[in-house]
Amino acid sequence: MLFYNQFIEKNSTMTINALIFDVDGTLANTEHDGHLRAFNEAFDYLGLNWYWDSKLYTELLNVTGGKERMACYIEKYKPELKNDLGFDDFANIHKKKTEIFISHVTNGLVSLRVGVERLIEEALSEGLRLAIATTTTPQNVEALLTSTLGKDALSRFEVIGAGDIVKKKKPAGDIYQYVLDKMGLSSDECVAFEDSEMGLMSSTSVGLKTIVTTSEYTKTQNFDAAMVVLDQLGDKDNSFEIIKGQPTSHSFVNIAYIKELYEQNR
Repeated sequence: MLFYNQFIEKNSTMTINALIFDVDGTLANTEHDGHLRAFNEAFDYLGLNWYWDSKLYTELLNVTGGKERMACYIEKYKPELKNDLGFDDFANIHKKKTEIFISHVTNGLVSLRVGVERLIEEALSEGLRLAIATTTTPQNVEALLTSTLGKDALSRFEVIGAGDIVKKKKPAGDIYQYVLDKMGLSSDECVAFEDSEMGLMSSTSVGLKTIVTTSEYTKTQNFDAAMVVLDQLGDKDNSFEIIKGQPTSHSFVNIAYIKELYEQNR
């Protein structure tokens, strides 16, 4: 009975201490505005007769990681090159693609999604801790955050888990577990933000309650495990649409709404 009472008391006082954000498609529409364009420009620069349109890229996004995505493309669409290209080749192509992506981002061609900056500022003002959990490279994260949030943007995030810092990429939960371990928090103390089924599988595999904001490439994916599925975070003059979830009096995602969702899904 004592153990049961202690369990009830602990869970009744559990609060949200941190928000953990995916990057591509979640913080910004980087896939269409940045990555896809950069891939094609890199292919052209390197004299490769490859071109990814939006339909093909939507399919390739089922594979996480740019180098892994190219390997999948060769396996399925250019099998004659399979024996000619190895991981080092993909790494070199990806290096050029990253250079191009960062150039586009720093020149302001990629902006944050609606409500992202507002939610970050509100979370910090209420004493919540922030972190990043993404498969994109640390360089891409830094370029996006500093170009959109200013030179001190990185300091707003306590932990940035990015790229190859863990062995297994999403949908494995390694990157989220890495962030939780670095912050010294349990999954019950955090809420994650994702835009894709692969990302949702990653976050929920370590027990994180997750809010999904869909993108053009992910809106038809399976998000049954999410607390709520929205078309965007929204703002006061630009309300979100609930794709899956309970009705609410809120019209945009703020800390009060996150706490409401958290309580509904305990």
